[in-house]
Amino acid sequence: MWPKPSSVFDREFEWGALTRLAGDDRLGAGLGLVYGRRRQGKTLLVEMLAEAAGGLVVAGLEQSGAQNLAAVGERYARFRGLRAPVAFPGWREAVDELLALGEGRPGPVPVVLDEFPYLVASAPELPSVIQAALSPRGRAKRRSRARLVLCGSAFSVMEGLLGGTAPLRGRASMELLVHPFDFRTAAAFWEVAGEWDLALRLHALVGGTPAYRGFASDRRPVSVGQLGRWVTSHLLNPASAFFREGRVLLAEEMGVGEPALYLSVLAAMAGGATRRGQIAAALGRKETALAHPLRTLEETRLIRRVVNPLHERRSTYRIAEPMIRAHQLLIAPNEARLTRHQGAVVWEEAQATVESRIYGPHLEDLAREWTLLHAARDTLGGEPAETVGAAEVPCRAHRGHHVDVVAVHGGRVVALGEAKWRPVGPADAERLRHIRDVTVNAGGARLLLFTAGPRPKQQLLGGVEVVDLERLYTGA
Repeated sequence: MWPKPSSVFDREFEWGALTRLAGDDRLGAGLGLVYGRRRQGKTLLVEMLAEAAGGLVVAGLEQSGAQNLAAVGERYARFRGLRAPVAFPGWREAVDELLALGEGRPGPVPVVLDEFPYLVASAPELPSVIQAALSPRGRAKRRSRARLVLCGSAFSVMEGLLGGTAPLRGRASMELLVHPFDFRTAAAFWEVAGEWDLALRLHALVGGTPAYRGFASDRRPVSVGQLGRWVTSHLLNPASAFFREGRVLLAEEMGVGEPALYLSVLAAMAGGATRRGQIAAALGRKETALAHPLRTLEETRLIRRVVNPLHERRSTYRIAEPMIRAHQLLIAPNEARLTRHQGAVVWEEAQATVESRIYGPHLEDLAREWTLLHAARDTLGGEPAETVGAAEVPCRAHRGHHVDVVAVHGGRVVALGEAKWRPVGPADAERLRHIRDVTVNAGGARLLLFTAGPRPKQQLLGGVEVVDLERLYTGA
């Protein structure tokens, strides 16, 4: 196996999956998929793999099939050390020769087709051509050790390659989805670990996409006091790559040709609508009209469905990509003022919105993530959380209670939690105890208070555990 290059931050899991595919010494060509949103470092990973293992990378472009085929012939010839490009008559011949690079060699050879959706757009027959080349009777299966890696950003294309009756279904031995960095990794990447208040605010605004640090020319805020100036100089600056990123994510990278409806859905969600009925009401549409846009946004990981562990049919929706939320709340409604360089004024005026619609909801999302992935068994009473979501708990004394964190194991509620973008105290602890009393199957559930404020004295909370930002980022 090849060690992970120092130029690749984190990504141990992804590098391990790629090197296992590329290092598989068995005879017979293999296939793997790598996909995820743009700017996650997919191309860097496959290029580093090819460099380490002596492989070939060919990138598709938004051009005609003939032009892409010619580009493949040029890269193939350069890889072979030939003096002139190879003019392949068609994709069948090109794929056969690419896979033949793995013949007669002492070890496997990775062959990467990057930006594969561009290739398919100009040559729809390509998946079928690859299927034929990888068939059990094909030459590549008998004689080649090529490891074909298809890499791309368009979810609908990449996920569709292996689904249903697609030609490549059952052919791939690896399907690698490259996610943004999680909140803990992002803090280390931005070098704000230890400054937990700053780390959470920064992650709430830009998320975990690695390329966004490059968008800021590697400049980063070093304190919460500097964050406003950094946001004004980058996120709210019309000359910055951040400025139109929210629209680019949807319209260009997700393959949505008419983004108006999708942007309207995202705007409603950013404004606080989380249930399908609330979103429909905000748009003035019937709920049935939202089935397709919600499904598309969920499939492209721009939004996520938050399960309700107590009532499966009452799930809610949340924006999963912070840059989309920042665009909808800060940039889109203020674009005219921002283009006149009023970013500092807009940021100052938006502070109430930022706290209630960005920081607060983001802390709730991270509280659920922490409970599912980081909380120790002892924290949850000895059992891991199988499902973590949010719920509305009915109560005769009140109109009901919204609970930010509901963790379930084996049909039993093992933890209930609230996330507050403020200091917490005895009244919050008392409310949680009351919610536990009126929640079905919650007897003995652990109670958790997540807070962005200072940690209160534990004796004031009567056994309710506090998860402050330091524990959120470093503890269990």
